[in-house]
Amino acid sequence: MKYNFDKTIDRRKTNCYKWDVKENELPMWIADMDFECAPEIRAALQKKLDHGIFGYDFIPDEWYSAYINWWKNRHGLEMKKDELIFATGVVPSISSMIRWLSHPAEKVVVLTPIYNIFFNSIKNNGRVPVEVDLIEKDGQYEIDFEALETALKNPNATLMILCNPQNPSGRIWTKDELAQIAELCKANGVTVISDEIHCDIAEPGFSYVPFASVSDTAREISATCFSPSKAFNVAGLHSAAIFVPNRNLYHRVWRGLNTDECAEPNSFAIDSAIAAYSEGGEWLDELNAYLAENKKIVRSCIKEELPQLSIIDGRSTYLIWIDCRKLPNAGSGFQKFLRESTGLFFSEGSIYGSHYDSFVRMNVACPKNAVLEGLNRLKQGVLAFLD
Repeated sequence: MKYNFDKTIDRRKTNCYKWDVKENELPMWIADMDFECAPEIRAALQKKLDHGIFGYDFIPDEWYSAYINWWKNRHGLEMKKDELIFATGVVPSISSMIRWLSHPAEKVVVLTPIYNIFFNSIKNNGRVPVEVDLIEKDGQYEIDFEALETALKNPNATLMILCNPQNPSGRIWTKDELAQIAELCKANGVTVISDEIHCDIAEPGFSYVPFASVSDTAREISATCFSPSKAFNVAGLHSAAIFVPNRNLYHRVWRGLNTDECAEPNSFAIDSAIAAYSEGGEWLDELNAYLAENKKIVRSCIKEELPQLSIIDGRSTYLIWIDCRKLPNAGSGFQKFLRESTGLFFSEGSIYGSHYDSFVRMNVACPKNAVLEGLNRLKQGVLAFLD
């Protein structure tokens, strides 16, 4: 490989949120990679740094071209410059759209389990989350379209937040599934906010489908959130884009983002995105191959050595959704026990929906030696929990 993903980097005492843990703890929780970002991005940032002045920046044509070309060539999605809006992040954008596209006390539909911060964005803005549980079938999640339609038919339901690909399981939604979501939302006057921040992390041979690409209906009723932050490990640079083809919806989203001051770049946000999407393809391909091996190691270990656990399978993201329901007490309390007894820190399943306290989420975006250490601690924790 051209790039070295085995390199171990000490992130302690660097103001790193993920690694703000005890000395004996191994954090494999928050969706943050322990790899250096692509050298092409670092070179672009170094050039900006060497210039030495960090004043106000505007959005150049190169930024729009980088997004447009990447999504056309990688994902088959056609976009135009006047359909893209710069934003300082996906979560600030979602919160802004919740405020500007719905009213207090209205309902926002989500498919659970789902990224936990969505609940914060919904509740903190005075809206009501409506959870539609996914159905587990043959070790992966499927959409309960009957339950989804019931939720969308509620006259107070005005928004649906879609996680595409799905976080925490990594499920890649099919074109038919996304098209059916679009038709149901259209029929019930519901606007879709599609969070596609994890879209570029996929195992070789698999690729996500952009929601807006599946039909004219999907394009007209949606606002899609993109960012290089997950795939290129630049979350701290606060750079994202919102794709809104519908002109009326575009203006409402644009007005909201600007009113909420979520649409002005810092000095590194633009250059990093341009470098990622213009020069980072080879690095990303090698990263995806490396992550696929990490996930393969975890799948094999759990299948062969930890029959008390199972994985809800997905081919995207660097996250693994682990079912602990075969443990005593249906696995309730296992995440806390695991951290206290072994120092292994996973995300607690209960934050992803009301019915998931018997699950944990594991992040494998780290060197293989850390994955192996994490699995050793996981085996120790399971044995101790059974004792």
